[in-house]
Amino acid sequence: MKYCRFDLNGSTHYGLVESVAGSDEITRLLLQPPQDSDGDVEGLPSRRMDRIPLAQASLLPPVQPSKIVCVGRNYREHAAELGHEVPQEPLLFFKPPSSLLPPGGTILRPKVSERTDYEGELGVVIARRCHQLTESDDVRPYILGYTCVNDFTARDLQNKDGQWTRAKGFDTFCPVGPLVADGLDPWAGVLVETRVNGDVRQSGNTQDFIFPLDVVIRYISQIMTLEPGDLIATGTPKGVGPVVAGDAIEVSIEGIGQLRNPVADQP
Repeated sequence: MKYCRFDLNGSTHYGLVESVAGSDEITRLLLQPPQDSDGDVEGLPSRRMDRIPLAQASLLPPVQPSKIVCVGRNYREHAAELGHEVPQEPLLFFKPPSSLLPPGGTILRPKVSERTDYEGELGVVIARRCHQLTESDDVRPYILGYTCVNDFTARDLQNKDGQWTRAKGFDTFCPVGPLVADGLDPWAGVLVETRVNGDVRQSGNTQDFIFPLDVVIRYISQIMTLEPGDLIATGTPKGVGPVVAGDAIEVSIEGIGQLRNPVADQP
């Protein structure tokens, strides 16, 4: 199952995405938001539509979360490249929903920052209300699907502030998309790559998570209730680095596709 969120004739819709002759196309309109499906998107009512190639659609962020929960330093080599200790338990922070940006949207570098970095990550979309899961609870029924996330960061402000709200929270600092897919197995290993102007800068595998996805979801659920549609960004592999106006960032995850966003300076 794959779905996207897109604009059609001035109205916002969710659409089922299917592979047709090797390319993704939007084939049906969903009549309810996927987060209302309790994990069964294909069981939602839908209607046929004139097919639209995904590459030609006016895509929006495929999620509308009440909160975006991020995991910091979930790859050992990334912690090392920033000179940080490996955390003993998941290190959490938030990005506000106002930071969401669609595929193709322009990331704006704020005037108060002199260094802004890309961080490609696997995103997890929550399927159903998730509260105080125990070790015996299987997390898979609580996962609606997966998507690409760019946890864009004002690195100098992160180092200056000592906490990450400002550095991670600017408008446009959370590109997400292009779609949500459920056919992935992060435990078996999913490749996460980031390119800048076509050059590979990050190449990591979810098998290298310090805290596997089940540990992360159970840990978060012991602190806060996760609601349907909430987004978890699972951490970035090594290779983060700065970008400037005129650069283009592409986050690619096998089974999902490519999230591409240009970078510009804030007017």
